[in-house]
Amino acid sequence: MMNRHPFIAIEGLDGTGKTTLRKGLFRLWQGLFDVAPLCLLTTNFLSAEHAGQIVEGKYQPSADNRAAYLSAIIADKNETLQRLVRPQRRARPVIADRWLLSDLAFFAVKHDARPQDVYGTLAEGLVDGPDATLLLELSPNDSMRRARSRTGDAVREGWDVHDVQSGIRDAHAEVISSSGSFPLLGTVVRLDATGTPAEVLHSAWTSLEGLGLIPGSSADLEGES
Repeated sequence: MMNRHPFIAIEGLDGTGKTTLRKGLFRLWQGLFDVAPLCLLTTNFLSAEHAGQIVEGKYQPSADNRAAYLSAIIADKNETLQRLVRPQRRARPVIADRWLLSDLAFFAVKHDARPQDVYGTLAEGLVDGPDATLLLELSPNDSMRRARSRTGDAVREGWDVHDVQSGIRDAHAEVISSSGSFPLLGTVVRLDATGTPAEVLHSAWTSLEGLGLIPGSSADLEGES
């Protein structure tokens, strides 16, 4: 059995099925191993003094608040790592709905900042990250169509538009092309999100097994021998 459970981030455009995959992984771990993963968000507002900077930087991004927003992201992630991720990994997997890749993409589309430059600042303040980042890949047209079909207030004005979503996909592609330069993402696993939820879940689970992140997987057992 692994000494600690995995920390996994799920990334992708809106509508690609991140929530569906998270729920599927949750149920598999719960059903197969009788353990309920901890699920969290990319921003958890655990550093209370930075909450205002996070809200302003996310919803009213500008050159004036860019540096403060980036610092607030680092503070919030460190609090989340310290108070939630690290303690819980002794008992259960941790699955994040977005984590670091989404921040790199946000700065790319909202501040025209290169992912490598933003990552450099983030890496100076963060000491660790997920074991794996599962990236659900889908065209912007298909992802927006799915997002608009959801009930409730699921579509955000000024964000769920083709230009922005295409920019996010381009940022993802730039990072993937040199993923070794972004070690705090963990191993980046690209998943085809055009399949059924069951097919995507199977691909994700198989990939995690191959990385030795599932208890009793062959890679896990080899690491203990």
